[in-house]
Amino acid sequence: MTLGATLYHLKIALSDVERGVYEALDLRIAMHPSESPRYLATRMLAYALSYEDGIAFSKGGISSTEEPAVVVRDPTGVLLAWIEVGSPSAERLHKAAKSSRRVALFTSAPLAPLQEQARAGSIHRASAIEVWQFEPGFLDAIAERLERNLALELVHTDGQLYVTLAGQVLDGRVERAALLEA
Repeated sequence: MTLGATLYHLKIALSDVERGVYEALDLRIAMHPSESPRYLATRMLAYALSYEDGIAFSKGGISSTEEPAVVVRDPTGVLLAWIEVGSPSAERLHKAAKSSRRVALFTSAPLAPLQEQARAGSIHRASAIEVWQFEPGFLDAIAERLERNLALELVHTDGQLYVTLAGQVLDGRVERAALLEA
């Protein structure tokens, strides 16, 4: 018998000072049995830090090879943003850049292998891909405290993230990086 997904209900008070986005998010996130808590924390942060009208977790979840972790669509269903999480292949980012006007990657993985492939020209529009890097320890600290029903506050200001959950404040950097200099 295969294990099913675990459903998380997260209420996030989002204050993204850098983008001027202040929202109360009520999310239900399915954690696939093969998904790590760190990956789930990264998906949650990618969603919150990319929040705009039309954003959604992909229907296929992390098991879909056709869709990213998070998408933004206009009211007619047109793909506006492909938001990738973790360590995608160069081929996947190439496909994303051909499929969507905007591509973003949220990761804690080293970028050197992707940057090398971008310099070799194997990633379409590599210089236009937004890359956001988290500190691995910060993601692990969030992942350790995730509960199936959780309310948290997320503040993003001056490249710093502050996450308050269960009365404890965790802070870490999120830095903009480049796959290829424009």
